[in-house]
Amino acid sequence: MVVIKCRSCKTNFEPIYRNGIIVSRLCLSCIATKAKSKVQKDKAKEKAKAKERLKTHSQWLNDLQKVFNKYIRLRDKGMPCISCGCSLVGKYDAGHFFSLGAYPNLRFNEDNVHGQCVACNQHRHGNTTEYSLSLPMRIGIERYEQLLEIRNKPLKMTTEEIKEQIEYYKIKIKEYELV
Repeated sequence: MVVIKCRSCKTNFEPIYRNGIIVSRLCLSCIATKAKSKVQKDKAKEKAKAKERLKTHSQWLNDLQKVFNKYIRLRDKGMPCISCGCSLVGKYDAGHFFSLGAYPNLRFNEDNVHGQCVACNQHRHGNTTEYSLSLPMRIGIERYEQLLEIRNKPLKMTTEEIKEQIEYYKIKIKEYELV
């Protein structure tokens, strides 16, 4: 009697058949399950690719907004709230100095967005008075004046540019998460 180690579960067994792969009776179901899960994974990947191809421009912008906001939160982790100065602990927002509605061109400008406590961003509508006092100290006068100059310049991004920005911020997020 020959005893062989199963390739699937690594247990010793007496072989039943030889068809390129030698398995035990117990592992036949294991192999079938693995094959099913591989097919299911392939179908899920195809579905995700199809879903990605059908995304609209605004859906891509929303994806970029999520990644960008995550980056801002990581960048400003441990810093005080840009408006009130309280420590940013737990949940906090990526607050825009110039609002998205009025200045969509500054939506992804890193000088325009900073870590802000939920109270200032959501309950005090951005607490812009305090924000405007703190912003020049955080980014410097030159960058603040540059932000004021470019606030009315239009920004048009193609879907490809949005995808590039998503990848760029994902890389930056990984760098911050490693630290």
